[in-house]
Amino acid sequence: MPHVLVLNASYEPLGVVSMRRALILVLNNKAVSLEDSGITMHSATSAVTAPSVVRLTRFVRVPFRGPVPLTRRALFARDNGRCVYCGAAATSVDHVVPRSRGGQHRWDNVVAACRRCNHVKSDRHLSELGWRMKRPPAPPTGLAWRIIGTGHRDPRWRPYLEPYGGREQLSEIDHHVDHRTGEPDPPTVPLDRSPHGRTLHDRRGEPAQQLSA
Repeated sequence: MPHVLVLNASYEPLGVVSMRRALILVLNNKAVSLEDSGITMHSATSAVTAPSVVRLTRFVRVPFRGPVPLTRRALFARDNGRCVYCGAAATSVDHVVPRSRGGQHRWDNVVAACRRCNHVKSDRHLSELGWRMKRPPAPPTGLAWRIIGTGHRDPRWRPYLEPYGGREQLSEIDHHVDHRTGEPDPPTVPLDRSPHGRTLHDRRGEPAQQLSA
């Protein structure tokens, strides 16, 4: 199921939720849709276009958030999915200063690498191999990285995320491929239950599984 970008009332990116959850927020007047997904969700008597970006109607105060979590998805996004040593497609994670030699698992010591470079480098320092990186690894900054790090992307999100960091990574989003479904035309997706308690049906006319709000 595709995901939806959620913005605060001030337009700052907050996170990503399921399409069903986002639609419930809109139907309950807790959010407004800013971008349509092109996906139609059907009930027994009506059809609703699901959102791709929603903005909350009330400002939510977010407590202090620390550094962007170091995950494999976020790391590959920071390095654009390429090996930092040779530029080939990255398939693994490498510690610049090997952990066996005191290196730590943190943003400034972890990079994306291809299998070959990871194997050749093994537990050696770059100076021992004569290798260089174009730029030293560093932690990503900006609110947009809370979204980029999830691995969920949609070209419609770009205008709302670019002011908050990660422009290079966001520019890699392909405008010609539907990353939500992998299909050229958006499918029809059933909504399990409306926020008013009415049971909605799938395209076969059978009651769908209940969805809690």
